Amino acid sequence: MKLLHVIASVRAAGGGPAEAVRSLSAVHQREGHFVEVASLDDPADPEVSAFPLPLYALGPARNTYYFASGFVPWLRQNRTRYDAVIINGLWQYHSFGAWRALRGTTTPYYVFPHGMLDPWFKRTFPLKHAKKWLYWPWADYRVLRDARAVLFTCEQEKLLAPQSFALYRAHPVVTGLGTTSPPAGVNSTAFLERYPELRGKRLLLFMGRLHPKKGCDLLLEAYAATLANAPAWRLVFAGPDASRWQQTLAARADTLRIAGRIVWTGMLRDTLKWSALAAAEVFVLPSHQENFGIAVAESLACGVPVLISSEVNIWREIEAANAGLVAPDTIEGTTTLLTRWQQLHQAERATMRQNARQCFAQHFDIEHSAARLLEVIEATTSESIVHG
Repeated sequence: MKLLHVIASVRAAGGGPAEAVRSLSAVHQREGHFVEVASLDDPADPEVSAFPLPLYALGPARNTYYFASGFVPWLRQNRTRYDAVIINGLWQYHSFGAWRALRGTTTPYYVFPHGMLDPWFKRTFPLKHAKKWLYWPWADYRVLRDARAVLFTCEQEKLLAPQSFALYRAHPVVTGLGTTSPPAGVNSTAFLERYPELRGKRLLLFMGRLHPKKGCDLLLEAYAATLANAPAWRLVFAGPDASRWQQTLAARADTLRIAGRIVWTGMLRDTLKWSALAAAEVFVLPSHQENFGIAVAESLACGVPVLISSEVNIWREIEAANAGLVAPDTIEGTTTLLTRWQQLHQAERATMRQNARQCFAQHFDIEHSAARLLEVIEATTSESIVHG
């Protein structure tokens, strides 16, 4: 099968969608399928030349909407090379542009919203939501309406999606999502060599963008309330600071008198990323909204239990597997997560580590979701699919 992924940007700082494209495509390529990517990135961007898949960078895009005038003509000219086009994400020109290029043609397309229809955004940013309403009826509403299928990473995402806009039509299918297993022989050595002050410490790891949505401020307050006086513990924030929030967080940590117990690493990639997970005792993500959470799945793959909020959409699978702990996305909830972890007996923590690996294998191994995606495409290009 010949597949084209369309995405606004492949830059790693963009988070989950780009990682999903990389992971799914790697599986499909190994199985002999032909996969390419079209983005609206600047061709001169170093991350473009380093991207591990055949990539057409059709930018540089203008403004935050990522408008690139050459995208639609390119896709119209090249669409017949592909059996299916997969749109990753909404609200930027790549989704509406793909609809413009493919509507009325024989080339089927599919949409991964990647959590961008979650009603949390409607509640939290009402002014932005009002602006989206002006855009929705003539743009992304049509993108979803005319897609062969709208692909959701979990049942919770599918259930929440219709709540954002009253005008909503889609053919929903849950394909799941996941990540790759850690490289063979991965261990904590590389990370601890980079940060030798963490040797012998118990590490509480946050890995992801430093963004208000992620609940980093809740984690600071909870850490100060529970572990500030526990000398063996350190809190590690590993992730990019695109929203320039780290300075605010660091100032708050200084006020709470925990600054000396926190390490800010910036984004970790490849070996360092996996090594940090191997070094962690537990992973924490008290997010206010998380569609899937690639880093959560990566933690489970490494046998690292996860402490997450009930706003992380895959919380049901994790709780059912006893692979982590779940609480509300509040200071009290996050404090409860850290307290409960401390109170677990060593044998209970060991069991939870085993459960984490089993939960990953059952629910979040990218091999499963890659196979499901192909099943959906094959079914919808030949006959009607039972949606659900």
